[in-house]
Amino acid sequence: MNAPRWVAVFDSVVLPLLALVGAVLMFGVFVWFGGTDPVEAWTLLFKGAFGDSFAWQNTLQRAAPLMLTALCVALPIQAGLTVIGGEGALVLGGLAAAGLPYLVDPSSGSMGTAAVLAAAALAGGLWIGLVGVMQQYRGVNETISSLLMGYLAVGLFKHLVEGPMRDPESLNKPSTLPLSEDVLMGLIPGQDVHWGLVWGAVVCVIAGIWLFGTTHGFATRVVGGNARAARLVGLPSRRLVTTACALGGAAAGLAGGIEVVAVHNAANASLIAGLGYTGILVSFVARHNPLAIIPVAVLFGGFGAAGSMLQRRLDLPDASVLVLQGFAFVLILAVEALRGRLAAKLAQRGALRAEAV
Repeated sequence: MNAPRWVAVFDSVVLPLLALVGAVLMFGVFVWFGGTDPVEAWTLLFKGAFGDSFAWQNTLQRAAPLMLTALCVALPIQAGLTVIGGEGALVLGGLAAAGLPYLVDPSSGSMGTAAVLAAAALAGGLWIGLVGVMQQYRGVNETISSLLMGYLAVGLFKHLVEGPMRDPESLNKPSTLPLSEDVLMGLIPGQDVHWGLVWGAVVCVIAGIWLFGTTHGFATRVVGGNARAARLVGLPSRRLVTTACALGGAAAGLAGGIEVVAVHNAANASLIAGLGYTGILVSFVARHNPLAIIPVAVLFGGFGAAGSMLQRRLDLPDASVLVLQGFAFVLILAVEALRGRLAAKLAQRGALRAEAV
């Protein structure tokens, strides 16, 4: 029995908005206990994110990788798996992008940039694809394995960047050799935002079309809804699940590659900035819809951009926005519990009506 339309709107729009509003209110209470005027904190929070053109450019720059790391959660969850290892895929993607010139000399220009980004996507796709393989063929819990593999990826990244791949001239901050100027990603004309924003938005749109406009995407969602029924009708559930994981990992790996070719010019510890973990929150707020991920990523990019203004004006730590994200995550989890109860009540009412008929 299909749920009423208002229930779908309430579930996908109203509940996430209420969670975000609640998180902002709780953040105000948090800073109030520290002796700061919450109204001023709220004002500066949104002014630092969207107050002027500079704020918007900073926000959009931060939103670009969040779109892609959110897909690392959204695509596998459509196939029934909760993967939270986007941070590991991102750092390995960045490492692969910076490490490709160690193996081969990529062509100059756009072809070289494409080759470097392809290496990044391949590294992330293989890493998260392995999570899907272990879950489907060995029954390993994907949430735990992806989290642990994220720590493993960070450890591998640090070992290579600080050891065999270290640039001898990077003294205070170990880094790989800088990429050639020919393969770096430039800025959007007239804006102080790199082309990674366009890459992120385009990939989200393509993912949405794949999920909701193709038979392969429909089959993936069927597997995520009921894997046993999908197998009974002959769908290759293992292959579909593994593919969804690999595509999500490729998106996160691409985020790492874009950070290297557009921001850092090399792989270093700056890549380990928690973008993969923030992507988890972005995906849950967007209800794992690739198209909804775009505006939600912009919103959380804005929260991150506002941290420096809160630090300058109110003497709050730059990382205070992480508290806001933490509140949002807790409330989103609470919303998920409420959503589950609502679905159970609707199913119970539907069953009672069916018996009455």
